[in-house]
Amino acid sequence: MPENDFEKILLSAVEEGFSSLGDSSKQAIFFRLETSYQVNREKIPTNLTEFKDALEGIFGPGAQYLEKTITRRLHEKLGLKFEEGEWTDFLGCVKTAEKRIKPRKDRARK
Repeated sequence: MPENDFEKILLSAVEEGFSSLGDSSKQAIFFRLETSYQVNREKIPTNLTEFKDALEGIFGPGAQYLEKTITRRLHEKLGLKFEEGEWTDFLGCVKTAEKRIKPRKDRARK
């Protein structure tokens, strides 16, 4: 899977995670990310640390709910199993998911 495909899937998971709060809320979150935190929607996959920090700035401890929702959607889209008990942190889970699909891609080429 090319890296930009993973980024598109991740962005789609972010959008679906925000949609779980309703469309108006999703639009408001993206607006706040961009205006208050300078986190542009299209740049989220390449600026995950800033994205996570912005979510925590907006939602405080409640950011973890959205992070888990996004991570769950990402795993579903990639065909990976998401274990709630394996949750450590958002950044770690995204990186682990990306690593888990790369070996499958490499094996498919052989």
